Amino acid sequence: MNIGDKIPEFLGVDQSGREIKASDYKGRKIVLYSFPKAGTPGCSSEACSLQQHRLELQAAGYAVVGVSKDRQETQRKFADKYKLCFPLIADTEATLLQELGCWGERVICGRKTLGILRTTYIVDENGVIEKIFMPKEIKTKIHAEQILNYIAEKTAQ
Repeated sequence: MNIGDKIPEFLGVDQSGREIKASDYKGRKIVLYSFPKAGTPGCSSEACSLQQHRLELQAAGYAVVGVSKDRQETQRKFADKYKLCFPLIADTEATLLQELGCWGERVICGRKTLGILRTTYIVDENGVIEKIFMPKEIKTKIHAEQILNYIAEKTAQ
């Protein structure tokens, strides 16, 4: 997906077994982020950054939604461990990940594999992608701050 594209209506099922749809956020903005694997250092840092700044993001009108290929139970344990207060979609078949375009070839330790490309989509209140943070741009420990800086710059224009 690209800037200007509308995200899919059905996003998936979260760690609590709830169906998550784009229309659930009608009139609200979304930080929709993909992460490779729950519980790994980078993914934990990123989730904690978003959780730590969740109220600031909410005050700016944004809801946070995460997605990975992890199972629902794994997502639940991850959310419980870090006290995450936002949905984590268990996209075990990589359906949404492929639709978003954040599933593809990546290189880990010199070896090519298929997997999740850490990506964040900033989605407006109409479900349209307005900004994409690509894998090389994302700094997991301060990712929420990167998003808040983008929001502040956009608001100042």
